[in-house]
Amino acid sequence: MEWLPFLMLLICPLMMIFMMKGHSHGGGHQHHNSSKELDVKISILEQENERLQQEINSLSSMTKKGS
Repeated sequence: MEWLPFLMLLICPLMMIFMMKGHSHGGGHQHHNSSKELDVKISILEQENERLQQEINSLSSMTKKGS
């Protein structure tokens, strides 16, 4: 059982090396969108932003009337 502490000292750095390598090279998903897809997504986001801004303005005016 004298070798157990030494084994633990060796296992820790080895595990760290494998975990770090896995994070940098392995599991990342890359999304490649075309220019047209990005334009559509931006347009949808702009429309949603406009709708939310109108809702904020409506709620702001309701709270001002209540004060």
